[in-house]
Amino acid sequence: MPGVATGLAVTGAGGDVLFVEASLADPETGASGLTLTGQLGDVMKESAQIALSFLRSHGAELELPVADLKDRGVHVHFPAGAVPKDGPSAGITLTTALASLLSGRLVRTDVAMTGEVSLTGRVLPIGGVKQKLLAAHRAGITTVVIPQRNEADLDDVPAEVLEKLDVHPVTDVRQVLEIALAPATAPAGRIPAAA
Repeated sequence: MPGVATGLAVTGAGGDVLFVEASLADPETGASGLTLTGQLGDVMKESAQIALSFLRSHGAELELPVADLKDRGVHVHFPAGAVPKDGPSAGITLTTALASLLSGRLVRTDVAMTGEVSLTGRVLPIGGVKQKLLAAHRAGITTVVIPQRNEADLDDVPAEVLEKLDVHPVTDVRQVLEIALAPATAPAGRIPAAA
């Protein structure tokens, strides 16, 4: 299903996989704006607004039908509602979920990501790389996208974990979309159920 992406987070118990779901309201409902659910803190809310603003301002370049957004509400949900989520590391996951929704392209189920995004599409560094990559490995993820500025943090990740992960350090959200979105004509595989 388009609009679902897998992110990585650090919780009180260490690293964890974080699912993001995005949906568009039917134009007939009259809904508009951005709705966020899933026990989110202010930083996560700002990340979602930045992701949507980036896509709105770069829709033509990314070949996304963003003109429809003015008449339709966007809902972003983090299904693990009981777990508080706040931190600047979900921007690229939010952008990917929204780009998937708008393009109709599925997000590859073997990909997880962490990184913040700027209004111009730069991927900004985050914390907790080791914990996040360990969580990805535990969850059976094989491809991980991280900010290039966090590449030095890979030295802290056990070699046996790194050997099993295809880590992509990136500088721009366009690179993230190229890695994470399945080709428009090929099936992406099974979308994991929300945890």
